[in-house]
Amino acid sequence: MALTAIRPKAVVAAILNDIGPEVAPEGLARIAAYSGQPVEIGSWADAAAYAKRINAVAFPHYSDADWDAFARRIFRQQPDGEIGLDYDPDIAVPIRAAGAKALVPNLWPMFRRLARKKPTLLVRGANSDLLSADIAGRMKKAAPAMAYVEVPGVGHAPMLDEPEAKAAIFEFLSEVD
Repeated sequence: MALTAIRPKAVVAAILNDIGPEVAPEGLARIAAYSGQPVEIGSWADAAAYAKRINAVAFPHYSDADWDAFARRIFRQQPDGEIGLDYDPDIAVPIRAAGAKALVPNLWPMFRRLARKKPTLLVRGANSDLLSADIAGRMKKAAPAMAYVEVPGVGHAPMLDEPEAKAAIFEFLSEVD
């Protein structure tokens, strides 16, 4: 959305993965509860248990093997052998500093500009607490030509390897010039 506002010719089409011009406060609260907190991880099994603890709401169907793979996406083994989260722990600073209004600027004008002028696909996890069904509904109303798929049994954010997501993405891309 922001790139289209800054350099409209740089974007031919867009796929929004469980995100939009507004973020549901419930999702922000969930993220704020764990992000930036120190995490003691002694093994990859600990990392998988942590990943499951904070993400089971989004992926209730995941197996132990899925959680192990997920953990290897969000953790990195350091040269000293320690296993640590592979993201900036200060990601939580603006959320905590501004409270529920953090990361919630009015992005509706940017979204409308994108979705009205560029082919757009919105992929939403049916269980998402970050992109609520209400927000997705308002996005569809604001951009009636926007393609939309809801991935059942998944929260924020679909991995895009789900059959529904893949089918929608391939169909969308086949129609983009």
